Amino acid sequence: MKTTVAFGAALLLAVCWGVAPGQSGTAGEDAGVRRVEGEASMNEDFYEKATFAGGCFWCMEPPYDKLEGVISTTVGYTGGTEESPSYEEVASGRTGHAEAVRVVFDPRRIGYEDLLEIFWKNIDPTRVNGQFADRGRQYRTAIFYHDEEQKRLAEASRKRLAESGRFRESIATEIVPAGPFYEAEDYHQDFYKKSPARYKTYRWGSGREQYLRDVWGKD
Repeated sequence: MKTTVAFGAALLLAVCWGVAPGQSGTAGEDAGVRRVEGEASMNEDFYEKATFAGGCFWCMEPPYDKLEGVISTTVGYTGGTEESPSYEEVASGRTGHAEAVRVVFDPRRIGYEDLLEIFWKNIDPTRVNGQFADRGRQYRTAIFYHDEEQKRLAEASRKRLAESGRFRESIATEIVPAGPFYEAEDYHQDFYKKSPARYKTYRWGSGREQYLRDVWGKD
């Protein structure tokens, strides 16, 4: 386990802090103007939003992208006080933001409870201020609810998980109100599609893949 964590930490520096393929500058230089995603950006009145923080946001898009009823996923930063932060600012841990994924979904085709189940099965909910090889509050796990119904469902879901006996340690995942969500730089979006080799190397080296297999198996 120590070898895995050490290797994952090295990959974090080499993969996450390195510039994206084809780039020669910092993370924010050619990302374009980032915006706060709000209600006006929704294409359909009946679509809903869900926001989750599960450590490195590269790893949180794939599980949702493949779900029937999910319209889109966007990675970004939320939960802090800094406006329009860059990746480097968030990664420093000084902004209070967490790396997160925002999911736009059609509730007529998939329920919020289904999204919660996917969330739990892709994180270590017992880790405080970090996930796998990533350390710091920017990698905390959290459910950012958008209304009281989401809050109720999230709290009930966390309670069921805590009482399931699957984990010996307490559930550390926060359930807090959703606030401004700042889209991450373009090269972070769909990173698993743009750089599949780097994504798979990071996911394995961080220990996430092995942990999820050990805890959930085929589930």
